This record gives sequence, structure tokens and C-alpha cells, in this order.
Amino acid sequence: MPVALGAIADDFSGATDLADTLVAGGMRTVQMIGTPQSDDVPDADAVVVALKTRSIDADDAVAQSLAALHYLERIGAKQILFKYCSTFDSTPRGNIGPVGDALADACDQAITVFCPAYPANGRTIFRGYLFVGDVLLSESGMRDHPLTPMHDANLVRALAAQSGRHVASVGLDDVRRGADALRAAFAREALAGPAHVIVDATEEDDLRTLGAALDGTRLLTGGAGIAVGLPENYRRRGWLASDAASIAAPVRGGRAAVLAGSASGATRAQVAELRRSLRAFDITQEHIADTDRAVAAVLQWASEDGEEAVLVTASADPHVVRRNQERFGAAEAGRRVESIFARVAAGFVRAGFQRLIVAGGETSGAVVSELGVRRLRIGPRIATGVPWMITEGTRPIGLALKSGNFGAPDFFARALEMTA
Repeated sequence: MPVALGAIADDFSGATDLADTLVAGGMRTVQMIGTPQSDDVPDADAVVVALKTRSIDADDAVAQSLAALHYLERIGAKQILFKYCSTFDSTPRGNIGPVGDALADACDQAITVFCPAYPANGRTIFRGYLFVGDVLLSESGMRDHPLTPMHDANLVRALAAQSGRHVASVGLDDVRRGADALRAAFAREALAGPAHVIVDATEEDDLRTLGAALDGTRLLTGGAGIAVGLPENYRRRGWLASDAASIAAPVRGGRAAVLAGSASGATRAQVAELRRSLRAFDITQEHIADTDRAVAAVLQWASEDGEEAVLVTASADPHVVRRNQERFGAAEAGRRVESIFARVAAGFVRAGFQRLIVAGGETSGAVVSELGVRRLRIGPRIATGVPWMITEGTRPIGLALKSGNFGAPDFFARALEMTA
């Protein structure tokens, strides 16, 4: 069977979010960590290449994304998806716009859709404005994000600030008229020359309509929600192995750790809930000042009880994060925290831990890179956008990579319980 979809994700937990959505649609999905050096074709309906390009220099993000595109083209992917966060995490310099421009140019595509909506997780777009739950993106917790604070919920303005192409929007009235009307709206925008188009969506049926309208389009972009409407296209074209199981068996039992590096409100609430039942080690400013000492302290602390699961957290309130940034600089503070979590994760695996739950896109990327993971199979869903995953190798490890804003307050406890 062909690889129906090749995806390029700008962070590791976001790649997992997309993979979970595809598996829920019946697609056998493999998540690759970084662009593979060889062109072997995974036995899968979808291949998701997870990069760590959300917050790096825009030129580097473009170069890595194009390399991933060329790999996916070489293995014969029928359609390409550039996946970014459903909260459009970026700055006025990028990286969504520069990467979107480069991929559209490489695919020789005049009109490229941008749709980060994911109603199942409370992300909706109306008249070009992105909402998180009941509030505008700019009024949500994303306004305090340490790396990509979002101060404008108007996606047309946000994308136009970073892109060299004209940016337009297609409203809910066109979406609700069906796939043909959507294709006609895209054609109208094409008359003015190459453009990026923000598409409204407030319900999952809107995403299914968008998916139908994008059947046969080479390149599309969006959050994980855009994948809701894609599997049916591939099924109709005969590109899916309908008799194959899409969900891999999870790793069960063994010692577990929760590594919470996100400072989002959702993760802070999850950490507070888990403290009631697990021992916790808090990464403080003094730990950030001496990362070697911090790693040694965490590993020694965890070794004091060789049976129970443990929680390691740097999920501080925004004012604490700001103090850390003032002392070390925003980029350096983030790098130090990521380094601590990555090295702690590697130490836990050496000590025999079999399950790791990681919160935060940057933290997830650092952990997976440190562990040397190259390929992941997608297991059962913990919550929308977050499945258990299984590493390949002689001693498989169970990994759950959670975007900071995802999951209910009992997310961590639920993840641990379902693989006990």
C-alpha cells in the first residue's frame, strides 16, 4: 500500500497529537523522530516526521522542513501536511509563515490552506479569529507563553506578519455550503495570485467538509484537527490497508515517571492533582543555575524508592517563569530546563523505568532526542491528541508526549492507570 499522508510537524508532542488523530481515523501511523537518513518506507498509511523547529531560527526551520519534504517525496507520500500547534504558536518572525511559504513554493502550489482549528480540544476559528475555549487566543493562557506569546487572535494578521504571500480568509458560510463551494472560494482567491488562506471551522463536520475539499491537493497545513477529514479520502481511493490494526499494544507495568516541563495552566492543574498521590521533585531556580547538580539530585531522590511512580516538575506559575527568564535569559532558561529533563529521562531509562509521560512540546523534544528514539508506533489514546506510544528496540519504552494545554486535571493519573 502507498504512504497516503506524509506529515511534517514542528514539534514532537504536536506530531503525537496528529498521529493520534490519524490512528483514530483508522490509519496505521508511524512517527519518525527527525528526518530519516535512509529512504526505507515504513509499513504505514501515514508517516509523521517530528521536528523541533517551532522556536528555532526561521532559516534553520525552513531548511529542516524542506529536508523532511524531500524525504516524504522520495518514499512516495501522496499528500503532504505541515502540522503546527492548534494555538498557532509563533512570533511575528515565524516560523509558521516562512516554513509555509517554502513548502508552498517547493510544491508549486498557488493556494495553501491554513486551519489550526480542533473543536474537540476547544480550538475554533470564526471570521479568521482563533478561539481557545470561549475566549480569544490573545486572552487565553497563550498570552503568557515564555517562547511564543500570542497577542493577536486574528490569524490573517498573524500570518501576514510572517509570510511573503498574500493572506486571505474563507468564512464559515462557504464552509457550510459544502466542499464544492469551498473549492470555488479557493479558486476565487487564486485569481489574485499565490496566497495563504485561513479557513473557519467551529465543528468537526466543518473539518470533514474541508478534508473533502482538499482531496487531491498536494500540500495542506493546520493543526491536528485538519486530519479529521482526510482518512475518508484515502479510504475511497483505496490507499488504506483496511484489514490491518491501526493501534499498537502499549507497554504495561514497570516503573513510571511524569516529567512536566510545561508552564501552561492545564499542566499546572494536572501537576497539582498528581501531587496528591505521588512524590514530587520541583525544579527551582537554583537547580536551573547548576544543571549537573540538579540531574544528580533528581536521580538520587528517585532511587530512594525503587517501586513507585514519581513526578518531576518545572511547571511554575508565569511570574516564576518570568523571574527565571530575567536571571538567565528566556532562551537560556528554557535550554537549561530542557537539558535537566532530557538527562533525567535518560537516567531513569538506564535505571529500568519503562514508562515516561512528558508534558510540554519543547520538553518532549529534548527528552526524545536524548533517548535516541528514531521511530514510534502509536498506541491507545489517553486523551484527545495524546496516545501512549511505543519505542522500537529490544527493550521497548512506553512514551506519552503531551502538549502543555491538553488533557483534563486527572490526565497523568489516567495515563498511569491504563498501563499499570
